[in-house]
Amino acid sequence: MESAGAANIYFVWGVDDAPYGPIELATLIEWIRDERVLSDTWIFSRNAGKWQMACHLPELSNYLVTTLARPIEQGLKPGMLRRIKILAELKDAQLAHLADFMEAQTIAERTVIFNQGDSSDAMYLVMSGELRARVINSGRETILATFGPGEFFGDMALFDHGPRSADVVANVDSQLLKISSASFERLTREAPALATPFLQATARTLAARIRNDNKKLARVSQQYTDAKEL
Repeated sequence: MESAGAANIYFVWGVDDAPYGPIELATLIEWIRDERVLSDTWIFSRNAGKWQMACHLPELSNYLVTTLARPIEQGLKPGMLRRIKILAELKDAQLAHLADFMEAQTIAERTVIFNQGDSSDAMYLVMSGELRARVINSGRETILATFGPGEFFGDMALFDHGPRSADVVANVDSQLLKISSASFERLTREAPALATPFLQATARTLAARIRNDNKKLARVSQQYTDAKEL
């Protein structure tokens, strides 16, 4: 007779904001071991009839590792890389190859990744934690953006070596993947078929950011116009 856990069916909410499933418990455990599923990953359990964080499912308690329980030392697995939204659609073989061009870094809270004006030399992907982009004028900090798990920053370093436009600081302990401009140049030479989908996914995200910024600017402009007419 099957146990309730073995008979259950699950759906996993991915970093690309899409559900994956249906899968059985054995597959879910395999995804946990690949670090594709973490303690804070949202999972729908058909038996429970609701979405919950993985850490709240008792059948997973013996398998889960908290997001920052240990540094990434054993090598980057494809499932781990799928935490990054722009990598979510790549195949396992592509992700395994891409890992050869990345450097995993564990960053302590309040660490400055780079300062405004520094030469651009790397792009960073956020595996876990949170960071902020800021500028400081007359001693006052203005936060420009916040980057959480699955996001990236510093991408212009792959296209030019101009000065950084802002500081980036870790709000909490974080794990990053670094792609240096030198590594990216090697990627384009040695594996252009892999560099192409990576660049396409990056460009789609940048385009979405620009559209969102344009909408914000339009709202601010409209608010200013409305205020002048009062």
